[in-house]
Amino acid sequence: MKTWPVGLVIGKFYPPHRGHRFLIETALSRVEHLHIMVCGRPGEKPEGALRADWLREMFPQAKVWLINDIYYGHDDDSEMWAYLTTSWLGRAPDVVFTSEHYGQPFTQCLGCEHVEVDMARVQVPISGTRVRAAPLSNWEFLDAPLRQYYAKRVVIVGAESTGSTTLAQDLAERFNTMWVPEYGREYCENFWTGEDYVWQSREFTLIAAEQLRRENEAARACNGLLICDTDAFATRLWHRRYMGNFSPAVDAIAASHRPDLYLLTGDEIPFVQDGIRDGEAIRHEMHEHFVQELSAGDVPWHLLRGSREERLEAAVKLVEELLRSSKNPAT
Repeated sequence: MKTWPVGLVIGKFYPPHRGHRFLIETALSRVEHLHIMVCGRPGEKPEGALRADWLREMFPQAKVWLINDIYYGHDDDSEMWAYLTTSWLGRAPDVVFTSEHYGQPFTQCLGCEHVEVDMARVQVPISGTRVRAAPLSNWEFLDAPLRQYYAKRVVIVGAESTGSTTLAQDLAERFNTMWVPEYGREYCENFWTGEDYVWQSREFTLIAAEQLRRENEAARACNGLLICDTDAFATRLWHRRYMGNFSPAVDAIAASHRPDLYLLTGDEIPFVQDGIRDGEAIRHEMHEHFVQELSAGDVPWHLLRGSREERLEAAVKLVEELLRSSKNPAT
């Protein structure tokens, strides 16, 4: 099988999927050095810079370029693209691998060889258009970074001893998916020394950052739905509870991601002291803080009350509605 010193794969990768993986892995197997050019335009979501970062993670052995595609209306101008490509690379590649109709005229203008890879989409039957329209329905065609991006995240929040952890576990079991435990509780079990413990603002920043890191890690391995027992949004409220004000650092972490749905557990059930919780005296006050902050935000949320079974059934219906709208965005 023939090999070449320098190869090129160019496209929008909007977004990268397993078809692109097949194309790039084919190229990597036949060249010494591979360049991947990602063409991104303003207003695209996911944006070009993020798509390039995903490809760098997926293919660290390749050189990934982000091209600001300002050449609207000239997608089929092979001569222009050949000139631009040569100027960007400093030379023409020895070979270009494509799965698109432009491959042959593009490489003729470059004066290099062309390898066509699965243009008919027989080996990997997927397209970027299909992924953008319904990522959950095409989950098997997505690599880990894209799963982190596209996973639907349902976050359970609530004051102490309101059943949020129980609901998170039950919901994850019902949907056969992963759930992310509350890191703040783990932190308290390891470091909290009692009622005289003096909290530091930096601890809440650490807790929020680690909670989000674990959430993102789990999103890469879930089945398209991720259940989270709290998140950085809740951590900012606990920062205000203990420190008397909000933390810009924690707020920034909370603002860096947006879940798809919040479920707030009600405070009508009996309080259970486990040796770490503040106490029942502040539970209702904290519940009202959650209501106020969720109402002021832009993420859909619902209050769940009743027995364990009633809460679960209500939550299941809400999550099923979320998943239906995600898999069938036109309906």
